Amino acid sequence: MSRPWCCALPGGIRLAVQITPNAKKTEVIGVLDDALKLKLQAQPIEGKANEALVKFLAGVLSVPKGAVVITHGLTGKRKLIEVATGLGPEEAERILLALQKS
Repeated sequence: MSRPWCCALPGGIRLAVQITPNAKKTEVIGVLDDALKLKLQAQPIEGKANEALVKFLAGVLSVPKGAVVITHGLTGKRKLIEVATGLGPEEAERILLALQKS
């Protein structure tokens, strides 16, 4: 199954996400345009949305916050994130999409 938003890296995975800051609550919306769409309950100022994103992903993927690194898109809505984890893309996809709002 092709999942351009979630792929394997040596020692972890890479996620392509698109965020919507200033939401009422942090939640997974689903996959849209080759990215995992997330709403974040944080403002896009002074890195607050990025911090919230790292904290959220670290929590749901059960890794320390230091294992989640935003490699591209620090100031944009679309971001590439590398996660140092033993999870494969299939497991990460299952965990993240299980949180999807129905």
